[in-house]
Amino acid sequence: MTSFKALVINQINGQVVGETKLMEAADLPEGELLIQVSYSSVNYKDALACLANGGVVKSYPFIPGIDLAGTIVTSEDERFQPGDQVVVTGYGLGVSHFGGYSEFARVPAEWALKLPPGLTMKEAMILGTAGFTAALSIYELQQNGVRPEDGPILVTGATGGVGSVAAAIAAKLGYEVAASTGKPDKHAYLHGLGVKRILSREELAAGTKRALDKQLWAGAIDCVGGETLAGLLPQMQYGGVVAASGLTGGSELSLTVFPFIIRGVRLIGIDSVMVGMEKRSKVWELIAGSYKPQFLNELCNEIGLEQVMEQTALFLKGQSKGRTVVRL
Repeated sequence: MTSFKALVINQINGQVVGETKLMEAADLPEGELLIQVSYSSVNYKDALACLANGGVVKSYPFIPGIDLAGTIVTSEDERFQPGDQVVVTGYGLGVSHFGGYSEFARVPAEWALKLPPGLTMKEAMILGTAGFTAALSIYELQQNGVRPEDGPILVTGATGGVGSVAAAIAAKLGYEVAASTGKPDKHAYLHGLGVKRILSREELAAGTKRALDKQLWAGAIDCVGGETLAGLLPQMQYGGVVAASGLTGGSELSLTVFPFIIRGVRLIGIDSVMVGMEKRSKVWELIAGSYKPQFLNELCNEIGLEQVMEQTALFLKGQSKGRTVVRL
């Protein structure tokens, strides 16, 4: 293998600086699979990795990118053969192990999943960790008995990567989807995904003033946390289910126990990083099948390696929407 391009970040004078550099195979970490990467994507954690105090990357220089889709070049594991197309998300990728912003990557075999039929590598990265998190959230609502006929579901932070995909999947599955967003200029985008009703952040946060509020939502997918989640819980229907995966609105949660002990509301945490391979495979199969959003390409903005640092900066300013795919 000849030299290849990768985005390498380094910390210089307290700031994280990224540049596209030529690398060699010997620069890659250990792992049973050598993968030629076709696509990666940009997630909130990737944006934090490119921030000096983001708390994601511990040592430099480093190649970020918590997602990748590519083709196996060499394999030391009998479960995989050269030519297999694979998806890798979560675990230590792009956090403690060189990630997907590289034309080649070497990863442990237990992190890889064969690309399920029905998805291209680009589609897998349009979804990526954000889409997988959204699908996990929908899956948990279904596993806990939330059906379309039970009433509307709410998606918070709905213009972000997780929220956009969650809204699109839920609408495809027949749910009546409401969305909460602080971006009035993105209403047409949300309606295009199948959202029927849009709430402002302020309208939702008003629920924090009451221990129990009007019963509005059969289910909810919260991508924000903080005051938004605290305002959402008192508005859940009896037996309602909330799948929570985000903290862009804060990690603190101020609420009472009344939604849980009077209405039987269930709050389920969604972790997409270390979820077991059995459930991971099941959810990716659903993503490739019944969950696959109808407007997948409309969720996507495609960039090259040289534009990643600019895109992560927009992400941190809240100026991005949907999903950004990185073409290798």
